[in-house]
Amino acid sequence: MPETPIERALRTATDTKAIEVGRGVVARTGEVFARLFPGRSAVIVADENHWRVAGPQVVASLTAAGVPQAKPYIFPGTPTLYASYENIEILRDAIAGVDAVVVAVCSGTLNDIAKRTVSELDRPYLCVGTAASMDGYASFGASITKGGFKNTLRCPAPAAVIADLEIMAGAPRRLTATGFGDLIEKVPAGGDWIIAEELGIEAVDPVVWELVQAPLRDALADPQGCKDGNPDSLAGLAEGLIMSGLAMQAFQSSRPASGGGHQFSHLWEMEHYGQDWDPPLSHGFKVGLGTIAVAALYEVVLAKDLPALIDIDAAVAAWPSWTETEARLRASLEAALHDQAIAQTRAKYLDADALRARLQRLVERWPSIAARLREQLVPARVLQEKLDVVGAISHPDQIGMSRQSFRDSYQRSRWIRSRYVLVDLLAEANLLDPLVGELFAPGGYWAERH
Repeated sequence: MPETPIERALRTATDTKAIEVGRGVVARTGEVFARLFPGRSAVIVADENHWRVAGPQVVASLTAAGVPQAKPYIFPGTPTLYASYENIEILRDAIAGVDAVVVAVCSGTLNDIAKRTVSELDRPYLCVGTAASMDGYASFGASITKGGFKNTLRCPAPAAVIADLEIMAGAPRRLTATGFGDLIEKVPAGGDWIIAEELGIEAVDPVVWELVQAPLRDALADPQGCKDGNPDSLAGLAEGLIMSGLAMQAFQSSRPASGGGHQFSHLWEMEHYGQDWDPPLSHGFKVGLGTIAVAALYEVVLAKDLPALIDIDAAVAAWPSWTETEARLRASLEAALHDQAIAQTRAKYLDADALRARLQRLVERWPSIAARLREQLVPARVLQEKLDVVGAISHPDQIGMSRQSFRDSYQRSRWIRSRYVLVDLLAEANLLDPLVGELFAPGGYWAERH
């Protein structure tokens, strides 16, 4: 039998040794555990909601495989669990004295909590995913809020991932929609990585690129089927999300699967936008909206003769000093975000001479950059239609965000990650404000949509 894409991708993985995707594969949990951890005990970690969905099935599978089991640790089902460092401390204290390998029965938040917790305890873990809701199951690192700032904390990926499509098909539709929103951002994120490579900032790894981009179009092809819980449609979505996680694992960074659209989401999460909702506004919903924001800006950029717009002398003259940049950042972001945002922004800040060299390279390389971007990108309206069909978020009005706050996010999102993306290029070229302005002017993407 020929290798599947996931089987081929596993050869690039640093931590994950087994992935099971398909109908009924939760029954293989015990078999996989016993093969990877012979003679070890298991401790299931879940919350009450995930336990009801798959906990008994995981227990039955482990029991059938002869795996000894410690008492499960179950978080409350309400309020909705949040990926904060405080919850890592709670879980770490609860299982530190238990000599067992964690089996996390989870979706995104709990997976990140379990992943970081076992890393701090220097243990492996196995993940049983209950929804096609995010790309973090097989990924390196965990997105955790610590001290008010959301960071990707370093930690290994799971030793194995079990993704049962029948269980995922029964997940709430909003979880499938949030996974779709997380995955669709890989389209403009690829554009951001192309820009970073062309400008000599961060080279594209072709093997890792293919892990994310090769299955992406097919994974996003049937939003209606995903919404309806069709296991065949969910198979593509789940595979795309898992492949993205494996890419991040292989690259030891989220760059292959996270660009400017994710930075919008991280900004809004740090500002607690939608956190008091029941359930809270999900990461993937915010990422989906960030995706449309970035895709629409790309269309404005590619409709221009960008080198003709760039006045290098004027851009260098207008470029703020680091002192001015820090002052603007402090004036625009909440005080709790200042220290981390300053560190992130400082890491990619250029002095005037380096800026001049970069802009000269941008002008010279623009024909190549534009050609690669046109091949990579998908029109914002096409992406928006897919998000609408699957039941995700594609407009700030849907979540009560003011147009001004949304517009300001194009600037503020630059400051919370050191990763170089489209808005950084435009800010350096002194074009960010006027080109974003076109999106909100009469006839612009956001002016036309209400």
